[in-house]
Amino acid sequence: MKPGAFAYRRPATLDEALALLASHGEAAKPIAGGQSLVPMMNLRMAQPEVLVDVAGLPGLDAIVDLDDAIELGALARHQSIADSPLVRARCPLLAEAAACIGHYAIRQRGTLGGSLAHADPAAQLPLVAVTLGATIVVQGAGGRRELSAREFFVSIMTTALAADELVVAARFPASGAREGAAFRLFNRRHGDYAIVSAATRVALDEAGLVRRLDLGVGAVEAVPVSLAALADAQRGRRPDAAWIDAVSSAAREAVDAQDDARASALYRRELTGTLVGRALGAALAQARTGAVTP
Repeated sequence: MKPGAFAYRRPATLDEALALLASHGEAAKPIAGGQSLVPMMNLRMAQPEVLVDVAGLPGLDAIVDLDDAIELGALARHQSIADSPLVRARCPLLAEAAACIGHYAIRQRGTLGGSLAHADPAAQLPLVAVTLGATIVVQGAGGRRELSAREFFVSIMTTALAADELVVAARFPASGAREGAAFRLFNRRHGDYAIVSAATRVALDEAGLVRRLDLGVGAVEAVPVSLAALADAQRGRRPDAAWIDAVSSAAREAVDAQDDARASALYRRELTGTLVGRALGAALAQARTGAVTP
């Protein structure tokens, strides 16, 4: 339970951090909160030769309102996201998901950029990013580029980041009137990673019909799953109890659930339907009344 030997570097600027990553290549790993990387190092599942500590880089923890979106810096802590009045008002799905990450101590250290770059398919923030179609901003020695969340996540704990790049920010579409959102997960113990999670945001028109639906499921496949085709087909539907049952059943059949030591594929498929139904019910109640349903 001890890491291998490594060199430690603490750059003062983003440019300095990127230069260190470029010079050391695959031998270097950035670290901010360390809530995932440090346990992996202790188990020798990760053995970087150089740790580049980016936790103190200035200006990367801001949360900014961009009218039609909110932009969060990569060093925004999970608890800061959960507590932010701006996030809670403009992107409540993100705030709700952040609030259920691990335990309080973990949320105080873990960062948005770290969670996205780690790319655990059971993690909350990658699922919200994929569900809402967030844009992830990365920067390397060659400059900045922007990727959709759905192209950023490649496989389990694998992203489109190059070795010399860092996640520097992420933009999430903002919510509007007559919209509701909900995040639901199932785990065996409080604070554990989800066995299955579901995220949704639903917008209603003036007649109470579905104007837009965002729907995603986590911890069932190698990356968070956007059920965009299923969601797009719901426009104009009346969202009653029968509709919730139909969408939940369709979601259950749409996922290619995988077996592991914690749960069978069959169990995950059934749980997908249950959690999607619960999330849809809560989101609809919020969209209709403006009240958050726990």
